[in-house]
Amino acid sequence: MLQSLHVKNLALIDEAEVDFTRGLNILSGETGAGKSIIIGSINLALGEKVQKEMLREDPQTGEFAPALVELVFTVENGQERQKLEALEVYPEDDQVILSRRIVGGRGTARVNGQSMPASAVREIAAILIDIHGQHEHQSLLSKRRHLEILDAYVGETLTEKKKALAETYRSYKKLVEEEKNAGIDGAEREREISFLEYEIREIEEAGLREGEDEELENEYRRFSNGQKIVNAVNGAYSNTGGESDCASELTGRAVRELSSVSGYDEKLAELERELLEIDGLLSDFNRELADYVENMEYDEETFYQVEKRLDEVNHLKSKYGSTIPDVLLALEEKQERLMQLKDYDTYLAGLKEEIARTKKVLEKQSSEVSAMRKEAAERLTAAVTQALLDLNFLDVRFTMNFERMAEYTANGFDDAEFLISTNPGEPLKPLGKVASGGELSRIMLAIKTVLADEDAVETLIFDEIDSGISGRTAQMVSEKMNVLGRSHQIICITHLPQIAAMADSHYLIQKSVQNQTTVSTIRRLSEEESIQELSRMLGGVEITETVKESAREMRALAKSKKIGV
Repeated sequence: MLQSLHVKNLALIDEAEVDFTRGLNILSGETGAGKSIIIGSINLALGEKVQKEMLREDPQTGEFAPALVELVFTVENGQERQKLEALEVYPEDDQVILSRRIVGGRGTARVNGQSMPASAVREIAAILIDIHGQHEHQSLLSKRRHLEILDAYVGETLTEKKKALAETYRSYKKLVEEEKNAGIDGAEREREISFLEYEIREIEEAGLREGEDEELENEYRRFSNGQKIVNAVNGAYSNTGGESDCASELTGRAVRELSSVSGYDEKLAELERELLEIDGLLSDFNRELADYVENMEYDEETFYQVEKRLDEVNHLKSKYGSTIPDVLLALEEKQERLMQLKDYDTYLAGLKEEIARTKKVLEKQSSEVSAMRKEAAERLTAAVTQALLDLNFLDVRFTMNFERMAEYTANGFDDAEFLISTNPGEPLKPLGKVASGGELSRIMLAIKTVLADEDAVETLIFDEIDSGISGRTAQMVSEKMNVLGRSHQIICITHLPQIAAMADSHYLIQKSVQNQTTVSTIRRLSEEESIQELSRMLGGVEITETVKESAREMRALAKSKKIGV
């Protein structure tokens, strides 16, 4: 679960730290107090793009002030831990810390102190937290989103099937594209055969072998710097063993000097032994250097042959691949293509046969995926229907319609969408033609509730999912939130007192002026302060004793429902 949030220098927040609890965490406050900043800050820590308008300007420098967001998660769920470890994230003391530091408008993300790209942080965050944004319910208007929701409900068994399906689809598309490009007439085929034979002959006659280019380059460098090498080697030899007063002679003298006195002191004897080792190493070095000088060969003809061969190899690499293995691979492909063209009818027949075989596998895999989806859709729509009844849809039918697309895709052949009827006698219609904004919000909440029962993600954030609802519907939404809060940590930003009254922990976000600067703060409310905030949400500007009494009654009723559930 999300244990704590620390924010510094973002939008109206100077610095804020808040500890969250299990169950239902409610965040409320007046319009413009900074509720959206809290969600924006969390999104930043989870790897979202840095929005410039969220950064605070330093009045002295005119530059963006360094900002920080830090989320501390407690990981006790075995499934979550397993998924994190698969991404090489290991909770320390059952904690995972996601942080994002923004300096000069650029963000640096860390997980448990280790720098990571934002894409990796988003992958990790998806295991720990699910954020339902203020307008996400509008995504229900997209049919594509409906299939994504269903597939998420089915889970990992379908994911594995879809991976295999996508791989088969890629093979199928490649074969179809090959067949499309295979339609060439006799004259064109003959031209391609002639050109391929020329290219194959050019590569084969070169007799390339792997590693040859590196050897040639080394030889070329040695030959082209031959005089420089000779001068340097001769100079080194003359200094170490070739002339009087060279290093070898001087070391020999030193050995003789120490030998004359080493018998008088053990320390001198040890130094003598070290010097003898040095003298031996120097003698070995001089012999090897002398051999190198003796075996050095340099003649114009050899250099010319090396240079010519290197030019030939580089020419082939420039035409057929950047390395010799690439050139040899190109040779194999050209030989295969030549065989196809010389026995063209057999090639086309084989290609058609392979397409038919792959299509058969694709049909089988797509059918299996579709069958799994249809079976799961019955369970999903039944569960969502019950959740919608709990959310004050008095007479509702909710189902999923499947049609087959004309072509295969990497996702199968299903074209599916949710259908709903909210009134008796009305036919089932697509969501976009029936549901209002408030109804879409409740439908998404119902779906999220059902998915949450199947999902290992422990922390769910709802950003004003209650938009467009009120009265008894709001009360039923609050009860659904309460039920969801028993199995998950819920963090909910709301403007409805019915939902706020259900809070296990209630936080107030408010705006104030400090040192002539407007800042937003967040703090956890006591029981009495929570009732005061409920009174504000109920009564608006004027909070009377009657309003306060209503707030107390609402809170007491919510507590009784928590106990009774």
